[in-house]
Amino acid sequence: MALEMTMRWGGFQAMRSGADLSLANKTTDDNKNIFILGGQSNMSGRGGVVNNIFDGFIPPECQSNSSILRLTKGLTWEEAKEPIHQDIDFYAICGIGPGMSFANFVLKNDPNIGVIGLVPCAVGATNISQWSQGSIFYNQMLNRTRVALQGDGMLRALLWYQGETDTLNDDAKLYKLRLYKFFTDVRNDLNTPSLPIIQVALASKFGPYTEEIRQVQLETQLQNVKTVDANGLKVGPDFVHLSTPSEVQLGQMLANAFLGFGSAHNLL
Repeated sequence: MALEMTMRWGGFQAMRSGADLSLANKTTDDNKNIFILGGQSNMSGRGGVVNNIFDGFIPPECQSNSSILRLTKGLTWEEAKEPIHQDIDFYAICGIGPGMSFANFVLKNDPNIGVIGLVPCAVGATNISQWSQGSIFYNQMLNRTRVALQGDGMLRALLWYQGETDTLNDDAKLYKLRLYKFFTDVRNDLNTPSLPIIQVALASKFGPYTEEIRQVQLETQLQNVKTVDANGLKVGPDFVHLSTPSEVQLGQMLANAFLGFGSAHNLL
């Protein structure tokens, strides 16, 4: 991605729960289905980005819809439009990710679901340790989610695509422990012990420990955790980031996995 390995930490402030929660604006329809988008660059989206320039092409599957909102960096709701991580993953140029394709596909197949509220939280180049409980990115994700849940919002699922950075060294042997703890901590801290989690098994062979990470992802055995396998989806010219068509397809795969929970996602 060049994996955006040089990260400007100074620009990323941990949010203060009391003051920042009050920044969330009130909308006329607070009954939102909330989805967290977490992980690294293939979740935030690099589809259509070549040489740090986004080509601006928005596929039909990713077009805006008045029933799809996103929580901005400033903690306000707006109609979602690509790139939906542009003010969250600001360390690199964002393009098409799976979020809008996911939301549009869910609406198409469950038109009675109501308003979908996307909470973008993914940041490129982050390893699993940087998402550990109490970290900057973990705290930001939880605080943003709590803002999103104000009013009558209901948390439906965490969509998680992360792991490329962890393929680079033999820390990969600790990935299972760290991943399981992350999922468990998120559920506990959000008081949603049965929260559906849909993770993505890596598409690209970025580092020498790719297969070890993929094995952990594909063999995850936690209640209400599903894994969709991105293996075979095409990547772009950098051989790491998913192409725009692949991001669209991945969004639909994530949507099918979510819809497959059936009534389970109402048992939070």
